[in-house]
Amino acid sequence: MIEKLQGSRAALLGAVAIFAFGLTTSGYALGDGLRRSKMAEHRTVTVRGVSERDVTADLATWTINFSHQGGDFGSVQQSVDEQARAVRGFFQRAGFNADNVTDTDVSLSREQPRDKDGTAVGPQRLTVTRSIQLRTTDVMRARSAYARQAELLRDGVELSGTNVSYTFTGLNALKPAMIGEANRNARSSAEQFAHDSGSSVGGIKTASQGYFSVGPRDGEECDDCSASGGSSPFQKVRVVTTIDYDLG
Repeated sequence: MIEKLQGSRAALLGAVAIFAFGLTTSGYALGDGLRRSKMAEHRTVTVRGVSERDVTADLATWTINFSHQGGDFGSVQQSVDEQARAVRGFFQRAGFNADNVTDTDVSLSREQPRDKDGTAVGPQRLTVTRSIQLRTTDVMRARSAYARQAELLRDGVELSGTNVSYTFTGLNALKPAMIGEANRNARSSAEQFAHDSGSSVGGIKTASQGYFSVGPRDGEECDDCSASGGSSPFQKVRVVTTIDYDLG
């Protein structure tokens, strides 16, 4: 009877040992498989592809602000009207048609002078401000005229602000070719990396296209700018794509 119990106990211990060994082996195999899977998951390379084009703006927008201040509305308004005629005359001499020039804004402000006690003294000061804008596709002519804007001061225009903006409007026509070029450049970079590391380039894992930026040709590079113009007609269009490739 005792011998049977000892035999059963030995058999049970043997079964437990075999089961424990099996768990250990399968656990190791599972862990090793997960480790290999994790290693394979991280065998990727992230590269960036760039495409650039030098372009010339095809639209110029120039806004001229001027004003006059005085105590009598009639005389203030008359002065502003004369300045407006001077501005239009300047544009006409520069070779632009009347259709290229429009009034964009006019405003009137009143200011009452007061003494230290807050009591009104003297008449109100009236200020009339006006804006006239040139919009043209003759970009180089606008650039030449802008360089001569000091003539406006000699013509009696009381400038309070003048700003010209050059815009390239042909971006959509460039996008397909530039995206394709950026993607090819990214692939070329990935292949060079793979060659140097003794591997091969697989498929695309993730990809993102950056913003198209349009800025001065000689300005700083900007991957995520979305500017559409600038103070120079000579501009650069740029796009950057970021792609993750699997490595074999």
